[in-house]
Amino acid sequence: MFIFKRFQSGVTLIETVVFLVVVSIALVALIRVYTQAVVSSVDPVVQIRALEKAQAQMDEILARKFDENTPTGGVPACDSSTGVACAGISPDADYDDVGDYNGFVDASETNYTVSVSVVNAGSELGLVNTRARRITVTALMPGGNSVVLSAYKVNF
Repeated sequence: MFIFKRFQSGVTLIETVVFLVVVSIALVALIRVYTQAVVSSVDPVVQIRALEKAQAQMDEILARKFDENTPTGGVPACDSSTGVACAGISPDADYDDVGDYNGFVDASETNYTVSVSVVNAGSELGLVNTRARRITVTALMPGGNSVVLSAYKVNF
């Protein structure tokens, strides 16, 4: 007759400790990846909000006259042979022309600041320098990044 000895089966203490260490390292790596994904998923929302604010400001400025002395409708253009002299970039409180927005800053919404710069830039387009203005709108986002939009308004 054969006698079968049964050996004790199971997991040793060393195997258990090694398993716990491997699982905890994998869990820490997984949590770090998940945390980074959550933080990065908010970035596009912040960028789109800043872009929307900058675009809204740009649209508002481009809807204004070229110069304080530009007649309604823009014809005849100031500084033309039949028009009056242009006043230049001279900010005033009524915001009725492009030059009024030079130096404008809007910090009405927390975490987003929109600033505007207007300069004569006709030479960049092959015109007399005072015949075009470059409008630059900068929207600062939380974290220090910014969105910059530029457009030209031409005196025609």
